[in-house]
Amino acid sequence: MSEVRLLIVEDDKALAEALEDTLMLENYVCKVVYNAEDAIIMLKNMPFDMVVSDINLPGIDGYQLLKHVIDHYPDLPIMLMTAYGDISKAVEAMRDGAVDYLLKPFQAKELLSVVGKHAKKKVLDENTQPIAIDKASINLLNLAKRVAVTDSTVLISGESGTGKEVLANYIHQNSPRASEPFVALNCAAIPENMLEALLFGYEKGAYTGAVSSQAGKFEQANGGTILLDEITEMDIGLQSKLLRVIQEQEVERLGGKKTIPLNIRILATTNRDLAEYVREGGFREDLYYRLNVFPLKWPPIRERKADILPIAKKMLEKYSVKMRMSLPQLTLEAQSKLESHPWPGNVRELENVVQRALILSMNDKVDVQHVVFDSISSDDLSSDDEIDDNAASILGQGVQQHEFRIIAQSLIDCNGKRKDVAEQLGISPRTLRYKIAKMRECGLDVD
Repeated sequence: MSEVRLLIVEDDKALAEALEDTLMLENYVCKVVYNAEDAIIMLKNMPFDMVVSDINLPGIDGYQLLKHVIDHYPDLPIMLMTAYGDISKAVEAMRDGAVDYLLKPFQAKELLSVVGKHAKKKVLDENTQPIAIDKASINLLNLAKRVAVTDSTVLISGESGTGKEVLANYIHQNSPRASEPFVALNCAAIPENMLEALLFGYEKGAYTGAVSSQAGKFEQANGGTILLDEITEMDIGLQSKLLRVIQEQEVERLGGKKTIPLNIRILATTNRDLAEYVREGGFREDLYYRLNVFPLKWPPIRERKADILPIAKKMLEKYSVKMRMSLPQLTLEAQSKLESHPWPGNVRELENVVQRALILSMNDKVDVQHVVFDSISSDDLSSDDEIDDNAASILGQGVQQHEFRIIAQSLIDCNGKRKDVAEQLGISPRTLRYKIAKMRECGLDVD
């Protein structure tokens, strides 16, 4: 087992020792504290993969500790224990964010079962790692690694769809903060009137609809890294408030009266020429210099041609698994067509083309006619050999099945947001509505 760190919070020292012994025998690394106050301090100073806490503690109790963990470490699982079996409180604790609830006395196997289910060491997802074969990409990643070990603010620029967020995640994963939260916020996707509350958090009653207090993205990322994606889309009035947070390293919730100290690394991305945008008056000059400590420019894929085929092959692996298809091979003609395309939509466009090619290929290879950059015509479904009406019918059914499968998977990936699905698949919303109607006609429960 890889090293998994647990924080045990239990005021009964004998029981705390028994819990520690049981878990350490299973190769967990344990830290024990006897009250919630010490647990809060320990969480600030050391990364953990799970918290196991008693409810009945002196001073701050387990429910209050649960709220602190949810507010400040939203990705950290916490399990509560109590000697007083109260089902309503168990339900309330689970609703508030506890991953589980054990009633004392419990068997060691019950404890190990719950901990084994939720305490998992975060590992790097290979699908989120940048692919760097081209010399330009390798040089950029070497620079990214060098700045990653510092706490310097990094401004990543590049065209839309180049994978700037992937590069930001790479910097975080290669930094001393890798075990801490990585919180990304797309400034272009959030309405202006919501962005401030999401960034800074708010207290109960701060505005209509604020029925409870909520930590903002800065608090959620405390100890780790925050990514402000497409920061140039942020309203200029909000930029001044952001500047103060960066300068003072503290944040104040909307409607709050106290400041919350921050220990945070800031990354930002933009698809604009930010220096020029400052001259045009669209972005604050002082904030620009705060962010532009270490600028990195992620080139479009047409300028790093050696990366195109490795990225395409990685995407073929990913989507062939999602569509439950055998992995096809790219023919030399198809590879040449991919390499010669200018890719105005960058990696995002390449991803769409790969998915189309999988739907059209229908066998163990992706050939040149399956690589379609714009709209799909009947010519894209033809083969070099003549096919009779029956074969054509079978082919059409097969294509339709694969098409339905990828639309269904995209609906799942995008949480049912059809605008996002249409964008991901590279089709118009109207075409998507037609396809979904066809799926319903075939008896598929799309909803």
